[in-house]
Amino acid sequence: MTTKNKLWGCAAASLILASGLVTPAWADKITREGASPLDPAEISAPGSASEIDFGDDSGEWTNDGECDDPRFSGEGAADELVEADRMKDATDCRAALEAGTITFTGDAEATTLVAPEIDFGDDTSEWANDGECDDPRFAGPGAAEELVGADLLKDATDCRAAYEAGTVTYTGDQTPIDSSAPGAFDYGGDTSAWAKDGECDDPRFTGYGMAKKLLSEDSYADATDCRTLEAEGKVSIRTVYTPEYAAGAPYDSDGVEFGDNSSSFANDDTCDDPRFEGPGAAALLLEGDRLRDANDCRVAYEAGTVMLIESERG
Repeated sequence: MTTKNKLWGCAAASLILASGLVTPAWADKITREGASPLDPAEISAPGSASEIDFGDDSGEWTNDGECDDPRFSGEGAADELVEADRMKDATDCRAALEAGTITFTGDAEATTLVAPEIDFGDDTSEWANDGECDDPRFAGPGAAEELVGADLLKDATDCRAAYEAGTVTYTGDQTPIDSSAPGAFDYGGDTSAWAKDGECDDPRFTGYGMAKKLLSEDSYADATDCRTLEAEGKVSIRTVYTPEYAAGAPYDSDGVEFGDNSSSFANDDTCDDPRFEGPGAAALLLEGDRLRDANDCRVAYEAGTVMLIESERG
């Protein structure tokens, strides 16, 4: 081989290596011609989008801008990842991987949670072995909608399975307040279209675990999410909705300016002034009713069913 041809061959090989277009035959030829053997890891980077089977978009949470496939991790992944979404959120996960907001952690099954220190009790509950955890010490999408103290430590099989699957979290051994008891906070049920999605959609709550868009129709309708997130410290009940606030009535209204009764909705027993919030406020509040529903809002304020919103408090 002439010097000129040898130099050209090395240059061509370098270009091919740099472009990543190396086939096994080329690699073998380059080695036999005296070049250094190629490291297979340099030929194709593991975890690249072209090598991953992303599956399809058949998951419940597909195309929501977050990767829900538990084989990935990173800021672009959903906070809660479950095995049911494995290979079922292709579009979101491919986009996030290409954007560099997630990494591929592998095809291995997710590690099963174990709870060696939790006493799950027995299966003497009326609702034992029905596929839902009825023990009120647990919360999450795998828990029953209605939890009562009578089922404490009495649904072991269901709760252990749900805990190990990651669909419930253990909130502690304290006996919970029965939401049906007088003076207890009523979480409602899971009738919202957004129930059990990992975000609290009930506008009676506040905190960073809340959904971005809150609708009045979701009040009392996202119990599992809101109860779980409250136990985790990610949401809290707005003060005016707490049983303690209602129990503190009557409240002195002397320092509050209520305006007049010129609203077309005045004297309908509901506070329509948008400066107030609470169970005694109208579901739809209009800026045009500011300071124009004095009687209704005064009565509700003194009864502890509304209070001034944060921006209006002195």
